[in-house]
Amino acid sequence: MAERLDKVLLARHPDFSRSRIEGLVKAGFVTVNGVPAEKAGQKVAASDTIDVTIPPPVPAVPEPEDIPLDVVYEDDDIVVVNKPAGLVVHPAPGHGAGTLVNALLHHCPNLSGIGGVARPGIVHRLDQDTSGLIVVAKSQPAMDGLVKAFASHRNVEKTYLAVCHGRPRLDAGRIENLIGRHPVDRKRMAIVERNGKVAITNWRVRAAGVRTSLLECRIETGRTHQIRVHLASLGCPIIGDRVYGKGALDRRLDPVPARQMLHAWRLALWHPVRNERMSFEAPVPPDMAPYAAV
Repeated sequence: MAERLDKVLLARHPDFSRSRIEGLVKAGFVTVNGVPAEKAGQKVAASDTIDVTIPPPVPAVPEPEDIPLDVVYEDDDIVVVNKPAGLVVHPAPGHGAGTLVNALLHHCPNLSGIGGVARPGIVHRLDQDTSGLIVVAKSQPAMDGLVKAFASHRNVEKTYLAVCHGRPRLDAGRIENLIGRHPVDRKRMAIVERNGKVAITNWRVRAAGVRTSLLECRIETGRTHQIRVHLASLGCPIIGDRVYGKGALDRRLDPVPARQMLHAWRLALWHPVRNERMSFEAPVPPDMAPYAAV
């Protein structure tokens, strides 16, 4: 009789929490018959071979690592980086090293302790598979100012480019609703009627092909997975999105996408110390070009 994978693992490892198991599965540390598990809720049989690798604990204080950075702008208070897809922003279970924070600590030796030792300088995040612009605080005054700006969603403009399956019925629009945890799958976010946070995405079609479209998305809020959830709700999921996308359509593409085609393209903000408006743009990465309807 088939059972849920997370239920089987909870019985075998009573000291694990459900969230810990979900984290191990998502990070690829759980295999079923030698193949990485797809999700914590997948069904497994009694005859299946299930292996769990326990990763080493994440250090309380991240170590500096000499990882190349594409620095777009830098002064004494902030640094703006064009993050490549695949780079995790800060250490977490399954990603204790090789993150943007590890690279920044090597690049900015005085960064340690700005805003906390675990995530020094980090005021906002990008998903691991999302490329593009991220601003990091290098001084405590900058940290305080950026945290306030991002929390209030004022004086910060973030614009993304996304290559999607299909095309919206309209050329532009605005999505405003509540986003919260999915009621069943806690790894996913969802549009909810209550117990969520307001999420606002302004979008427009920049180009459209036969099966795909290139959308520009300016977000007024920064909820977890916001653009991915909103575009999926339009019926135009982002190409390569393994959580909210359409894998069957992805597999018909040539090449098959290796990651979600979402790029933090433009970032405009008021400098948190000098109080002057600044804007930055990161070129669209080459791996998005084959899918962009341009």
